[in-house]
Amino acid sequence: MSDQDSSSSSSQTEGELDGEMDEETNGEMEKEEEEKEEVKHIDNPIPSLSSFSSSLRAVIRIKQKYQAMKKRRLELAMVGGGTYTGAPVKTSPKIFTFDGATPFSFSNQTSLHQKKKRRRRKRVLFPNRGGCRSPPRQDHSRAKYCLYLLFAIVFMQVYNAIENLDDHVLRYDLEGLEKTLRREVFGQQGAVEGLLTHLKDYLSTYVHNKPLVVSLHGPSGVGKSHLGRLLAGHFRSVVGESLVLQYYVLHHCPQEADAVMCANHLSTVVSEMVERAEEEEKIPLFIFDEAEHMQDEILDALWQLVASKQSNEYLNAIYLFLSNLGHTHITKHMLHNSSSITGSMSASSRHSNLVKELIPLLRSTLEKLHQLWTEADILPLGLLEKSHVMECFLDEMSREGFYPDHANIERLAGEIEYYPAVGEHEYSQSGCKQVVAKVNLL
Repeated sequence: MSDQDSSSSSSQTEGELDGEMDEETNGEMEKEEEEKEEVKHIDNPIPSLSSFSSSLRAVIRIKQKYQAMKKRRLELAMVGGGTYTGAPVKTSPKIFTFDGATPFSFSNQTSLHQKKKRRRRKRVLFPNRGGCRSPPRQDHSRAKYCLYLLFAIVFMQVYNAIENLDDHVLRYDLEGLEKTLRREVFGQQGAVEGLLTHLKDYLSTYVHNKPLVVSLHGPSGVGKSHLGRLLAGHFRSVVGESLVLQYYVLHHCPQEADAVMCANHLSTVVSEMVERAEEEEKIPLFIFDEAEHMQDEILDALWQLVASKQSNEYLNAIYLFLSNLGHTHITKHMLHNSSSITGSMSASSRHSNLVKELIPLLRSTLEKLHQLWTEADILPLGLLEKSHVMECFLDEMSREGFYPDHANIERLAGEIEYYPAVGEHEYSQSGCKQVVAKVNLL
């Protein structure tokens, strides 16, 4: 029965194929005949070679289609059950579920999913530290290099400015001046330090907004004129003779009737000196000794030069005033407060206490005399003790060529008048003013 069924099914399949092929062939033949008849009816009633070749090509195409359909039917029959069936097996579409999935296939899917995740992580995350790949470099902005260049330029400018300041200070040899003043001036170390501080601050640069005006005040014989002579000699050696002026009022203008003429002449001299100093890029020094004897006309002329800002050359100058104005306040303060001064206190600390208590009193007194003192920095000089007077004798005797006998020096120092001793201090009434006269009598 099976053989018969198979033979019958195969015969049915072949019959159906032949029927389909016959129908397709008949249809194509009818179309070709209609086309031929239309061609004959239109062009030429006699058949041609082109019509014969077209029919042959149609037969060949039909044969190729038949063989392709037959081959496809055989493949479908082999896939369906290994037997030749007459018609292709029609199956319904399958629905995707996890019921028929095997553990092996599920494990394969999970492994593939994990691999995809790993690949994604490698693409997104940074590589491990142990790997050969380096982390991505951040792009550096070029503005940083400009900033570094700006820092370098500012540093060089500041460095050059400091060097220029040092060069300007070295021109005046303030270190040598300090050594000279400490060696030659006795008992006024605090005032010397204050004066050197003003000079260093002012001479550290060449451009200023006002001149330096310093006023030294103290009793007679404490070393004001001696200090002025030392400053004048030092500045003559560094800036030249033409840029230093020592003005003694009792010598240059002894008559009060000539005060106006003296004031005009002094203004002319100062103007010429500051102009010459401006050309040479130096700072001149003007020393006015015995300023307590100056007439009002001279003080007015100096105040015009100091206070008025005519031009830059008038701002680059040093004015030093030496006077005994306010000496009564200094003497009274030294005698009343000497008991609080101990031997352990340094000279700078003694002078700082003297400055704190005396400067307000001295300034109020001096401003009443003339407005010139409002522009000045005031430095008081204290009284000299007996030990300072002995140093003055030792220095003067060494200059004159005498043997510095300590007993002889103490004898000469004892001949000078002193204020009543207060505590451990014994102050001289005339300072070192009589030292030169007594040494000349030897």
